[in-house]
Amino acid sequence: MRILFITPYIPSLVRVRPYNLLRALVNRGNEVTLLTLQPPGDAGETLPQLREICSAVHVVPHERLQTLTNSLAALPTDFPIQAAYSRSAGFKDLLHQLMQTEAFDVAHVEHLRGAVLAESLGNLPVIFDSVDSISLLFQKVLKDAPSLKSRMMAMLDLKRTQRFEGQLSKRFSHITVTSEIDRQALIELGNPPDTITVISNGVDMDYFQPQHLPRKQKSLVFSGKMSYHANIAAVEDLDEKIMPLVWEAEPEANLQIVGKDPAPVILELGQKHNINVTGYVPDLRPYLAQAAVAVSTVRYGVGIQNKVLEAMAMATPVVCSPQASSALKAVNGRDILIGEDPQAIAQHIIHLLRSTEQQQEIGQAGRRYVETYHTWDSAAATLEELYESAIKTT
Repeated sequence: MRILFITPYIPSLVRVRPYNLLRALVNRGNEVTLLTLQPPGDAGETLPQLREICSAVHVVPHERLQTLTNSLAALPTDFPIQAAYSRSAGFKDLLHQLMQTEAFDVAHVEHLRGAVLAESLGNLPVIFDSVDSISLLFQKVLKDAPSLKSRMMAMLDLKRTQRFEGQLSKRFSHITVTSEIDRQALIELGNPPDTITVISNGVDMDYFQPQHLPRKQKSLVFSGKMSYHANIAAVEDLDEKIMPLVWEAEPEANLQIVGKDPAPVILELGQKHNINVTGYVPDLRPYLAQAAVAVSTVRYGVGIQNKVLEAMAMATPVVCSPQASSALKAVNGRDILIGEDPQAIAQHIIHLLRSTEQQQEIGQAGRRYVETYHTWDSAAATLEELYESAIKTT
């Protein structure tokens, strides 16, 4: 198929879902043209690779002044600020030009921020990948986010986002999400169940695979973009509620916090002798490969935690909160260890630090789980079925 793939940000190893879906679709013989915004702060490091993968790549710069103007213009309306963020006359003009000069079978549009980018697609069949329910995320942010700014933004945009997400099925013939929880959230907002399909995230099994590196037996790793409020809250819980219990039993335990753009509160934690904050690293794999345990203590969020899947793919045993595993089919105690509260999470960590045998058992089972349920090829195959159905019914 000839696919027009539209995203509000450049697909990358951070934006793993569109990046890997593109690769998988091309590997399956499809011809993909990428049309993407380049938002403020996005350096576009993966553009060379994307140009090798795609038939064509069209990038429209999206300046900070434009995003601010869009957000301010949305304030007195009932239109979500998150969706208004991506309005771009340059994008609209380029899309119009492409539609006049190129022939596509179907369009794939990603994320709430990308919804407005689909307004000039005419009669072209469209699959909208919502990824997550942003309304559901805002509800969780209001309840649990540590930052007043994050809670205020969620409060400001929640009602208008609920209205918008409740009408997604009127805008798009079919919607995809990463988890059943997000699917149910969109159904409760008013979208018919048969218009929403769960397509879980996958893992690049060749890239994230077990490595022959010795594990540092007292080393823990937490990974993620460390400016994201949910990750900040997770690390605060880890430092304040969980690690003191671990250090009481295992004083030599060391926590590695790995990820770009660490917030000031995270950088301060790096002053402790048993916590290391790395900031951006070019390759996450050595940190996962050498850790005895990967931890994911998110207290709120939506969709799938990619950091959990990546650690499991590398056969690193994962200890996590129920929220971090809620979208997975992994079996607690076999593929992963889930703690219902800080005490339970700490006990799982301590037990793994003291048992290399269980580290290996949980790690290997986690790898097998990901191989079974989370390949990008199977995700792309499901997408192809939706594309074909949309083409036939248009």
